[in-house]
Amino acid sequence: MSEFVNEDQLELRRAPVRDALLDAGTQLARRFPLRVPILIADDRRDGEDLASLDPGHPDRIVADAPSASARDVDQALAAAVDGQREWGHTPPSERAQVLRRAADLLRERRLELAALAVYECAKPWVEADADVCEAIDFLRYYALQSLVLHERAEALTQPPGEHNALRYVGRGVTAVIAPWNFPLAIPTGMTAGALAAGNAVVLKPAPQSPACAHAIVTALRDAGVPSSALTLLPGGDEAGAALVEHPRTSVIAFTGSSAVGLDLIATAARTPPAQHHVKHVIAEMGGKNCVIVDSDADLDEAVPAIVHSAFGYAGQKCSAAARVLAHEAIAGPLTERLAGAVRSLRVGQADELGIDVPPVIDAAAQRRVRGFLEGVGGGGKVVGRGEIPQGVGFFCPPTLLADLPADSSILHEEVFGPVLSVEAVSDIAAACDLVDSLRFGLTGGLFSRNPATVRHVSERSPVGNLYVNREITGAMVGRQPFGGRRLSGTGGKAGGPDYLLEFVQSLVVCENTTRHGLVV
Repeated sequence: MSEFVNEDQLELRRAPVRDALLDAGTQLARRFPLRVPILIADDRRDGEDLASLDPGHPDRIVADAPSASARDVDQALAAAVDGQREWGHTPPSERAQVLRRAADLLRERRLELAALAVYECAKPWVEADADVCEAIDFLRYYALQSLVLHERAEALTQPPGEHNALRYVGRGVTAVIAPWNFPLAIPTGMTAGALAAGNAVVLKPAPQSPACAHAIVTALRDAGVPSSALTLLPGGDEAGAALVEHPRTSVIAFTGSSAVGLDLIATAARTPPAQHHVKHVIAEMGGKNCVIVDSDADLDEAVPAIVHSAFGYAGQKCSAAARVLAHEAIAGPLTERLAGAVRSLRVGQADELGIDVPPVIDAAAQRRVRGFLEGVGGGGKVVGRGEIPQGVGFFCPPTLLADLPADSSILHEEVFGPVLSVEAVSDIAAACDLVDSLRFGLTGGLFSRNPATVRHVSERSPVGNLYVNREITGAMVGRQPFGGRRLSGTGGKAGGPDYLLEFVQSLVVCENTTRHGLVV
């Protein structure tokens, strides 16, 4: 069995690579608006109910799509039940080969797909390329893990005259409800995980990123996934709610906010009379991620890592740094250096090479971030703020805050924008207490040169992913399996060896092998 290797990112320092990316963006933009259909089995329906806009140029429509209704969901799940039978009985080795072919197809369209993420979701080029790489990684990694799962030998007791065997079977039709911030990687990962385990999938992408989802479905279908086993339903709340409530849905894979995720879990727990199973929910629900900086930390290392963790992609990552808890001995100089770094960040259009902070995804996100910052007037102060460009685009200035009151909403709620706070703490124990007091438990960071401190924080931290002396974003498939604890998530970690177990159930067959003759 081959070893998994992560896809290499492009070397943007090379001029030919940069030129090729910019040319791909130019070529793609000439085709706007793209047409994204509803795809149910072999049926296709176009429409213009939804329009995904370029966040940097909101007057530019990147793609038009219909908005799926509850009736569309019913039709899609009826088709998916048939697809489940076909795909679920496909040998694991063939399913793995299909996923590998899909990875190859994404690689062939790599530059175009990166450009699509740039325009549809305002991901800067380096982030967009990483998004494509992660999508490819998920396909290849889960293809490999599906074979590991199939070949997994469980040590069951085998008394004389009896043979016991355990194998894994798909749970059933999986609703994938995906976000816009990783428009290629996250929907690909959730969809590939379900498919690798032998489940049919109905993919409902975020309304802001239907074209990226269409590219994923196209690659998977072209690679060999039966049309009945993979449905595309662009749409909004109606389609999402219908998928969660429908009795034919067996698994729900969701990535998004905690508020939506908790409501989804509560709804999925209900079992109407027509439903003969308990729905299984795999949810990744965001966080309020803290970086602890000890008195012995190397600030030359800590400052750029914190700034990138907080302001990369305008802070629109569930793993983004939100709070810095700095030992009081170095809080002053650290704050000063962070403030200078924030003021030097380059804010601009995502398709400009070298941009640090792009626009946020839409007008609603811009209003939400501005609302948080307006509340700072009641306590706290701005110690560093970047300049935003004049003109169009949903821009928010990267902002560093200090001296916030303990009950400030910014310290406890997920802003999901380019906002970072810094607080002085008396010692590491006090920092751990603050982290422990939060409802969330997704990512965390620590800068310290003391191995004992690293061990102590590792043991006390309630997060799913703790990063030491490095940035806290950028988890790699197969290297840093990703997923949260507390209200940040349920289930196995994406990109890890346990993830496919979320999409299967075990079947045990016990056979009496003591026979008195055989029927021929």
